[in-house]
Amino acid sequence: MQLRTFVADDMKAALASVRAEMGDDAVIINSQKSKGGGVIVRAALDKADAELETAAAVTAIESPQDNEPAANVHTAYRDGLIHRLRTPAQNGKPAARGFSRPELLAVLHAHRAPDALTNEVAEAAQKSSLTDMTLALAAALDKRMRSAPIDMNTTSAILLAGCNGAGKTAVAAKIAAHARMIGRKVVLIASDIDGAGAVARLETFAKHLDAHFVAAANAEQVASAVARAIETKTLAIIDTAGFDPRNAKARTAFAALGRIDGVETIGVLSARGDSEETTEICEALKSLGAVRVIVTGLDIVRRLGAL
Repeated sequence: MQLRTFVADDMKAALASVRAEMGDDAVIINSQKSKGGGVIVRAALDKADAELETAAAVTAIESPQDNEPAANVHTAYRDGLIHRLRTPAQNGKPAARGFSRPELLAVLHAHRAPDALTNEVAEAAQKSSLTDMTLALAAALDKRMRSAPIDMNTTSAILLAGCNGAGKTAVAAKIAAHARMIGRKVVLIASDIDGAGAVARLETFAKHLDAHFVAAANAEQVASAVARAIETKTLAIIDTAGFDPRNAKARTAFAALGRIDGVETIGVLSARGDSEETTEICEALKSLGAVRVIVTGLDIVRRLGAL
């Protein structure tokens, strides 16, 4: 399998380059905005091609200054955001926004953040003593929201849990793609064998990613597949059936999967939901042993209260 990263001015140009250089069989694994308004697209191809030997190659489209290794592109993107926060804007427009608690409360309310959380965040932002409102808000959020990336080198097994439609299968494929990019062996385990198309979709992802695939009908079969993966130092990623974790009966049915040795439960939450509903779901996932969550749907929402 070959994996490549394309940097382009827009999605249309990126997709055109993917098709031109990797063919119609290429699968888009991930996409995100790049610095300067461009996009970064990762594509996978399971056909051998001597010209695609470099898994993390980056192709720049009309942006030669971005033609650098993928890790450097991501670092530059992050550094660019920080630079834009701390540097006066061009054309005489000030980049910094003076701190105003009423204005900050209005912004948080506009994003449909829960009232209790809104007041706590505004209080923490004010106590930060930062005069730039953007940085003050960032400081307040930093105390509540910790980034906890998955270590693809050391993680043994991941169990993805969440409601129907949260995006667990797509998340499983993206995690697998990142693991394959660093050379790890991966097995995708489908525990939802009764869901409409669930097995076929995950199996297709596995094929494109050159990963193993296992369909497990119950917790015992999942446990056996995980044990084999750990023995061979293969990253096991378990995709589960969607359920409402607030439902006691549903939690009981799911608990057997969470008790499998060597497995970490990670919640998958959609940012498209009501913020209070999302808070309840997150608390329920925590009761099932999840200490981290992956938030999906951020590319299409305009109100970030759920996040």
